[in-house]
Amino acid sequence: MEIRVRNKDRNTILAEAAQVADDSKTRRTGLLKHSRLEPGQGLWIVPCESVHSFGMKFAIDVLYLDRKKRVRKVRPNMVPWRVSVCLMAHSVLELPAGTAEATGTCKGDQLEFERAGLE
Repeated sequence: MEIRVRNKDRNTILAEAAQVADDSKTRRTGLLKHSRLEPGQGLWIVPCESVHSFGMKFAIDVLYLDRKKRVRKVRPNMVPWRVSVCLMAHSVLELPAGTAEATGTCKGDQLEFERAGLE
C-alpha cells in the first residue's frame, strides 16, 4: 500500500507515494534495498521509535510521529551508519534528505495520511 502524506499545518505535501512498513519483514528491511529515494517517495514504519542507517547508501530525513501523527522530533539529513531514537514516538516517516526543510516541517506539526491516488 502507498500513502500520501500532507503537513496540515504548512499545507505542504511530504510524500505522494510513501510505502507502509507495518509488519516484521518490511520494518526489518526498511530502505536497505533502495539505492535512493526520489522526491515524493518515503517509508512509514509503524510501530517504530528508533531507526538505523547501517548499510544504507544515502541520507534521509527522519520524522518521529506520535499516535495522532503529530511530529515529535525531526532528524534531518541522517547519513549512513547512524542511529536515531525518539522514545515518545509511535511511528517513523523516512523521506528524501531535505524534505523537512523544503516543506518547513518541524516538531509539533500535524500530518495527515491517506491512500495514494485518492482525492
